[in-house]
Amino acid sequence: MKALYFETITLIERLHHLFLDVVKTELDRLRIFDINNVQCFILYNVGKNEMTVGEISNRGYYLGSNVSYNLKKLVENGYFIQAKAKHDKRASKIRLSEKGIKLYDKLDKVFTQQASNLKYNGVVDQNLTETLKLLRKLESYWNFITTHGLVE
Repeated sequence: MKALYFETITLIERLHHLFLDVVKTELDRLRIFDINNVQCFILYNVGKNEMTVGEISNRGYYLGSNVSYNLKKLVENGYFIQAKAKHDKRASKIRLSEKGIKLYDKLDKVFTQQASNLKYNGVVDQNLTETLKLLRKLESYWNFITTHGLVE
């Protein structure tokens, strides 16, 4: 069980990095060079919502320590609009700009096509549903360990 557990954890990490490579390939194909794959992932996850930096991290839309840097670059390159929150002047909210919405729509089409093409690799909805159930159980288990410690 330990070997399977560790192999699963390792595969999750590799898949995340591979997906970021897929996003980079699509950005190159679209000839978009002012945003990187991690920033693109943030942009797509935020989507057409308005949220704070904290919400992006808390919702798991970004994995890493440089969320502020990446959001700053997204604002500088015109993908996000940043404004102070009305009720808390210490916080700021971000939302997609027109340029960001255009990229979001392009990515949405790419991801829709990729999802559709999974069937050619033998992946069907039920496979993904079962995988998500398992990954959510792992997430719940790891959350339990981080808050309560390992139960022996």
